[in-house]
Amino acid sequence: MSEVGLAVGETAPDVRERLVRPDGRTEETSLSELVAERPVLLNFYTGDFSPDCISEWCEFRDFDWFATGDAVQVVGASKSGERLHRKFISQFSLGFPLFADTRLELAEAFGVRYRAFGVSHRAHRSCFLVDEDLTVRYKWVGEHWLDPTRDTPPVGEIHDAVVRGLGAGEAETFGF
Repeated sequence: MSEVGLAVGETAPDVRERLVRPDGRTEETSLSELVAERPVLLNFYTGDFSPDCISEWCEFRDFDWFATGDAVQVVGASKSGERLHRKFISQFSLGFPLFADTRLELAEAFGVRYRAFGVSHRAHRSCFLVDEDLTVRYKWVGEHWLDPTRDTPPVGEIHDAVVRGLGAGEAETFGF
């Protein structure tokens, strides 16, 4: 099997997709618009309300440095639509915007789209840290193709990548 997803050091494509913000607003937004604010940790996940994704997003929410620091902004992407994203954000009090990648074009651009059982298209669970030049600074791709509950993004490793890769300085480690 070939390497899945963009490699560290590659330039991410400047894709544009519908983005649902925590306040419920939805707008077409490009990756370059987001990284102009600050680097992005783009997190591809299975879908809203799946048990593995609830756990994953609540873990991101509970690590306050993702949401309140200015070193990086967390942005999700899944096949779920805008309406479901709004419910998901509201129910779990998420402070992160979510791309509605219903046609998986964003996943395709990052090289993480695949076909489960040769039938259902989905995105590999994965995280890409993208800087203001659209350069991939960190990458994690889940390895289990069938059971996404066996793969969760390593929050501590991601924290270290943000601090190291973006020169975020002496950020709080929260025990990592």
